[in-house]
Amino acid sequence: MNEFAPVQYLSGYLSWIDFIIVAVAILLLFVISYIFGRRENNTNDFFLGGRKVPTFVACLSFVATEVSALTIIGVPATAYSENWEYLQFFVGSAAARILVAFLFIPVFYKYNCTSIYEFLRHRFGPETQYAGSIFFFITRIIASGVRLYAACLGIGIILGWNLAQTLLIFTTVSIIFIAFGGVKAVVWAGAYQTIIFFSAGVVLLLYLFFHIHGGLAAAWQTASEAGRLSVFKFNFNFNDPTTFWAGTANAFFIGLAVFGTDQELMQRLLTVQTRRKSQNAIFLTIAAALPILCIYLAIGTLLYVFYQQNPSVLQPDKAKEVFSHFTAHFLPAGLKGLILSAIILASIDSPLSSLSSSFVTDIYRPLIKKNATEKHYLLISRTGVIVFGLILACLALACEPVENILWFAFQIISLTGGSTLGVFLLGVLTKRKGNIGNVAAMIISAISMTILLILSYNGIIKLAWSWLIVLGTAETFGLGYLFSIITRKIKQ
Repeated sequence: MNEFAPVQYLSGYLSWIDFIIVAVAILLLFVISYIFGRRENNTNDFFLGGRKVPTFVACLSFVATEVSALTIIGVPATAYSENWEYLQFFVGSAAARILVAFLFIPVFYKYNCTSIYEFLRHRFGPETQYAGSIFFFITRIIASGVRLYAACLGIGIILGWNLAQTLLIFTTVSIIFIAFGGVKAVVWAGAYQTIIFFSAGVVLLLYLFFHIHGGLAAAWQTASEAGRLSVFKFNFNFNDPTTFWAGTANAFFIGLAVFGTDQELMQRLLTVQTRRKSQNAIFLTIAAALPILCIYLAIGTLLYVFYQQNPSVLQPDKAKEVFSHFTAHFLPAGLKGLILSAIILASIDSPLSSLSSSFVTDIYRPLIKKNATEKHYLLISRTGVIVFGLILACLALACEPVENILWFAFQIISLTGGSTLGVFLLGVLTKRKGNIGNVAAMIISAISMTILLILSYNGIIKLAWSWLIVLGTAETFGLGYLFSIITRKIKQ
């Protein structure tokens, strides 16, 4: 293969073919929103889609939410600058999905939950429900802000826009799309997004492969000599977050927290008709998500090989920009539009729906206005989408100094995810009836994990951040159990 010619497409330049591809991709998204948004008559339709979504569609939507811009932008950057050790996390993630299917999904259907935090109310009381919902808000808002930043970073580099411009445009698009369509539009659009993510990844991977000197053998040798093909790390260094033990444990507990106790992903699984279909949907996500992850890891590796083979071409300033940099400067017309479409669709994300549903169901309806009409709650739901969209845009702006956006998102979830997961496990694995004690346990755990992370970063203790969610879950579960015993004895 010949070396790439000098840059042919200036950053921000799109051909007419690219514009057509992007326009059609976005138009299809709004067609979906229109088709499925016309019949949102109440909050059950808006948040659960009337439980009429097909299993396979729910599966693909789940994968789209799981993948997001963090996979499209962050995973290639990690493989480009590090290796394939991120794949270890999928082992724990797959195990977590299986446990979620048998542990959490049955109780959510048993109590007919619109928001999964309603389970905490049935099991413990309103205070635990409010605490679970608030912790979801904190975790999901920050993590979603990071995801939005990742998407807008990629879009901005390709189009030559600054971060503020990109956030303004795509936050507006997301608000309009989700506020009008509700969860049915989100779920069906998610299935469509997953197909685009997969197709764009395969096409880009093939394009890169055919522009590597020496083919697969040369790519393998270059990447291997640089340590870019390392997958498993079986040492017992507890200060290393990328060992098999730390990565798998972290992914398992984060998987339980995100897949089982996070409204954003669980909401998709609750849109199907029965518990059994919901379980089948999460099982299918294992087979659907793994190929996409491997494709984008391979893209990162080939990007490393390409830039090593072509040192004279324009290099990315930072590792986190490598995917978008390559797209902007080296992809031909048509393919650039396809990749840009995938990133744009990833930026039109769905946390707005889950944040709004949790707010209305867990806070507004029980605490602020109890006996309003369904029309009123639907209006508040759509207003919530707008408010949370603006909050996410502000948080995304604050993420600009972050270097490795993939690991940063995992760290955020690790700080507070254990608090939520611990109290859910207390609810499904025991018969304890604590309430206020659960709230105290969640708060103490979140504060403890934050202190441990700070101590670790400053070198005072040696502990990888990967273990934080494991410790946080255990602490919340243990303290919640202990407080329930103490409370029971006081009442006697």
